[in-house]
Amino acid sequence: MEESSSSTPSSDDGEYTLLIELVHRHVGFHDAELASVWRMHGIQDFTFQELPMDTRHHSSCSTGNNIRPFRIVTFPWTAIETDYSVEDNEISDKDKGKTNLITALSRCTLIRSVIELWGCGPVLKDCVESVRASVSPHRHRRGCHLGAKAKPYSERSWKITIHTLGSTYNREEQGDMRSQFSFLDFPGPVQMKCPDDEFLFIREVELDSNGGAVYPRHSETKCIIPENDARPSLGCYFGRVLGNNRMGRNWRGSNRIEQFSLKKRKYLGPTSMDSELSLIMTNLALIDKGSFVFDPFTGTGSILLTAALRGAYVFGTDIDLRVLRGRSEDENILANFKQFNLPPPELVRCDNSLYHRHFRSHLPLFDAILTDPPYGIRAGARKSGSKRDEVRPVLDEHRYAHGINTKRECWTHFNLLGRHDHVAQTKPYAVSDVMADLLNVAAMTLKMGGRLTYIIPSMKDFNEDEDLPRHECLKLVSVCYQPLQTELGRRVVTLEKTNEYDEQKQAQYLESTWLNGAQSAEKCANIRERLLEVAKKKPGYEEKAAIRKQKRKLNKETKKRAKREQAAQAQEMLEDKSHHV
Repeated sequence: MEESSSSTPSSDDGEYTLLIELVHRHVGFHDAELASVWRMHGIQDFTFQELPMDTRHHSSCSTGNNIRPFRIVTFPWTAIETDYSVEDNEISDKDKGKTNLITALSRCTLIRSVIELWGCGPVLKDCVESVRASVSPHRHRRGCHLGAKAKPYSERSWKITIHTLGSTYNREEQGDMRSQFSFLDFPGPVQMKCPDDEFLFIREVELDSNGGAVYPRHSETKCIIPENDARPSLGCYFGRVLGNNRMGRNWRGSNRIEQFSLKKRKYLGPTSMDSELSLIMTNLALIDKGSFVFDPFTGTGSILLTAALRGAYVFGTDIDLRVLRGRSEDENILANFKQFNLPPPELVRCDNSLYHRHFRSHLPLFDAILTDPPYGIRAGARKSGSKRDEVRPVLDEHRYAHGINTKRECWTHFNLLGRHDHVAQTKPYAVSDVMADLLNVAAMTLKMGGRLTYIIPSMKDFNEDEDLPRHECLKLVSVCYQPLQTELGRRVVTLEKTNEYDEQKQAQYLESTWLNGAQSAEKCANIRERLLEVAKKKPGYEEKAAIRKQKRKLNKETKKRAKREQAAQAQEMLEDKSHHV
């Protein structure tokens, strides 16, 4: 920690420093989401620092978690005065036209809190001395950015909160920590609930992959473990919490995650994307108010709904008509949008492998494409086509409806026999082809600078440098990994359009999608079968499989019995009615 604290000024004469505390989830997404939010709001004049793992804590690396949930961001004071604002209240006249850092950072789904860093050090004593050295020469600057409508400094209520990651300290111990900062001598009244200013002391320790302490201070019987209690902290930080009047320390997606949780939606499916990851993806794709967003594998519309929450116009397609229609009038995609008072999406049943037949593909149309393609674990991919080996051609007299000019390329298959409601057959759609077509459609239809953000599954043998699909018109921006099981994970990939699409090179684009050809394509195919092979090697698999099979059989019989009883009751009601008549 000595290295990071010495290289990180708490606030020297020309800098304004923020400490961003991130939630201990989706650790691989932290930096990519922050970078996208900076880009979205045009924030450029800053330095960004990820805290390194202290050399005194080599043992923490053995846990597989050597990423700390803190980032330090430093701005020149001149930028704060001219370009940015950190005002909690309504924007004052003098700050109009500035980028509000609180508003920008509140877009982030993975931020827990943001503090104006006054001082830091490896232990509490060093942190106190850092704050003491920082505050004295800069006291005139504290609160200078709070705005004309803020209360005078002498009247602002305050409190100091103790935040100890992965450890618990009683009130007396927390009081001793607070007393170390008594020299600050704030003139306003103390107010423990909703104060004007909340000051935060953070004590950081080593965390495991689940966010718990690697060396817990207390045992299961609530007794202090002396050797763990004596271990030095990774770092200590003190500062003023930003966004206090809006969200306090609970930035966490500004409560959007719980508000739009899958549990609260009327229509769900087995592949519905959770609200947290969907919100992260909208940031990675730079989706903002007025963006035009496309999802070619809409499913139950969970990703489109999240994009609409950001103020985007959303358009989705899917080949499965049943999913688009939903179960009933109250259980469908439109019902979810209506539930959250969002404008309805544009939905079209079509095949993404035949996008060029359905739409004018030569027109760049979308600001972003956001999707979770089907890759055969919960739902397999399908595309238009007959299951027969020999397909009979459609006759011309059956191809077009009466009155349509057959010289025009009309791909709507109305015919004279009244089969206008016919649903075309589908056949399996290889995952490698799904990915190749997705990137090709994105290169055709994205505006210049538009982004494609998609999910691709992967096993342990997946190599990001060689096995990711690629396209000449798209530049790789970020790859974020989310482990799901010991053997399985998924990557959220973001690409940006940098070159214009050449229709004459379409075949070349598709052939060069996979760097190592079939070897790379196979890495994201047959995931379900490969997982099953791994599971079969585990001890006790046969017994557990037999138990699951028996449970499925009982559930099936129970449903059949309930259905028969329901039909019998309906028949009895009809007989009773006819008897009374």
